[in-house]
Amino acid sequence: MSDDTLISVLLVDDEPTLREPLAEYLTGQGFSVTEANSAAAARSELAKSTFNIVLLDIMMPGEDGLSFCRHLVETQKIPVIFLTARGEPTDRIVGLELGADDYVVKPFEPRELVARIRTVLRRVARGPVAHEQSEDWLYKFENWQLDPLKRKLIDPEGAVIPLSTAEFRLLRAFLDNPRKVLDRDRLLDMVQGRTAHLFDRAVDNQVSRLRRKVEEDSRDPLLIQTVRGGGYRFAAEVRRAPLGSGPGSGPESA
Repeated sequence: MSDDTLISVLLVDDEPTLREPLAEYLTGQGFSVTEANSAAAARSELAKSTFNIVLLDIMMPGEDGLSFCRHLVETQKIPVIFLTARGEPTDRIVGLELGADDYVVKPFEPRELVARIRTVLRRVARGPVAHEQSEDWLYKFENWQLDPLKRKLIDPEGAVIPLSTAEFRLLRAFLDNPRKVLDRDRLLDMVQGRTAHLFDRAVDNQVSRLRRKVEEDSRDPLLIQTVRGGGYRFAAEVRRAPLGSGPGSGPESA
């Protein structure tokens, strides 16, 4: 967006000593800011108005920010930046896996937050990196199957393996690019669309989580291989078949 006066921000934080001066600062920077002191109040504002971005505290009474972020990701296409005092790596990873677009640890410099908002909105305006294949493929690899429409991963024994949103996106990125080396920056762009220097370690954590689900021995991975100095490579052959195709339709190799 070229005109910041058109950027509508929903600021959700239960602490008025942070929320009110931050709202005043953002307004002075040309943003339109609506304040909410709880997830319930934010839901009410969302029912009345449309927002370009949500700035969201995690620790709030009642419904917390993580739960509310999950609701936003599932029901609305609004980018989310977490504002929180919880700066541990595990907290950041949880936020990323829920679909947050950035994570700012309190106390923060308001000018940095403005830069983060603009970066996220520019990325959203560009749109996500397109997958090489459409959603209408059933992916098959090493007797595993992934149905991307149902987000259902089935292991060789026929059991359904649950995937987080981040794990699903990461696996899709690998299956769309089998036997290609994907560096961390590329994976971040494909999976999260975030600024790489902020979350490069999150890729490694997500790969480790995915390996525990698809590898026979996650400490000696055969499917998702680490390429020294390069990133990761999905080493298995991937076959694709149209979803809902008849028994006579043969799969396509990647």
